[in-house]
Amino acid sequence: MYDISKHKIKAEPLILGIESSCDETACAVIMGRKIIADKIISSASEQALYGGVVPEIASRAHTDAVDEVVADALKEAGVRPNEIDAVAVTYGAGLLGALLVGLSFAKSFAHALGIPLIAVNHIRGHMAAAYLDKPDLKPPFITLLASGGHTAILHTKTELEAEVLASTTDDAAGEAFDKVARVLGLPYPGGPNVQRLAESGTADVEFPSALARHGGGSTFSYSGLKTAVINYIHTAEQRGQAVNRANVAASFQRAAIDPLVKKTVELALNTGASTVTAGGGVIANGYLRDSLKKECLSAGLELVLPEKRYCTDNAAMIASEGLNQYLAGNFAPLSINAKAQIPLK
Repeated sequence: MYDISKHKIKAEPLILGIESSCDETACAVIMGRKIIADKIISSASEQALYGGVVPEIASRAHTDAVDEVVADALKEAGVRPNEIDAVAVTYGAGLLGALLVGLSFAKSFAHALGIPLIAVNHIRGHMAAAYLDKPDLKPPFITLLASGGHTAILHTKTELEAEVLASTTDDAAGEAFDKVARVLGLPYPGGPNVQRLAESGTADVEFPSALARHGGGSTFSYSGLKTAVINYIHTAEQRGQAVNRANVAASFQRAAIDPLVKKTVELALNTGASTVTAGGGVIANGYLRDSLKKECLSAGLELVLPEKRYCTDNAAMIASEGLNQYLAGNFAPLSINAKAQIPLK
């Protein structure tokens, strides 16, 4: 019978992480903060045929892949299922059908082995990716979160507590990259393709900054920036003027990212934090990474920047956040359900 009331907390447990919130079916095994297995099966190429993620296709792909990806991770780690101390799984936010596949598997795994189930907020997983880059990282520090669903700068006070210092009032940065990619005629996934196009361009178009003018300079707005890019291209086309799409991409990228980087450093200095971390898919952007390194170095701040593969969706970050919750004894009941949306707290 499933009973974790007498589970003894270990300092460096073996945690199995499962991620299935979108189009990546992923599984990882960590011991403490050390990654000992990390596997991903992606349906991105199939989704690209439709110009974006189709929820039904994603759910079917997860169903087909979850057994295989977990078995591959356990094999790579060289551990048996009964050696795992806890299973951490994304329960939100994301595509509901996709989430249910990973969550159902994790529930069955935990129940069969009588080990704790840890329900992980996908966004907190992105934030916890920093611990994978620096296992001895200790709060407090400033976290830049930039993904397809959220854009915020947070004061991470403890492993479990973070205060939002600045956030977007509308679109997230990743969402804006995807929408601009479509208007530029770039394939899915949009973010990496915008970056590649921007590398061959010059940022010579003055688009509005993503830093909102209201809110005391502590809010971002990507809706206006996205609309400005769309209007610029449509106006030029109506006039029969050629559009240098590489220059548009470079200019959009500058307007989207420069305010994020500058505000992150500013808030770090204002709060007295000595360390900056970052997480989320947009953090894989090369221009952002270079800019953040340069600005943090200039300001005398330590930067903890996860590898690109741990910025995009992966299970190692879910296991990392799972460790935070495990050490606090925050276990989930088997009755927990998936959530398409979870407020950023």
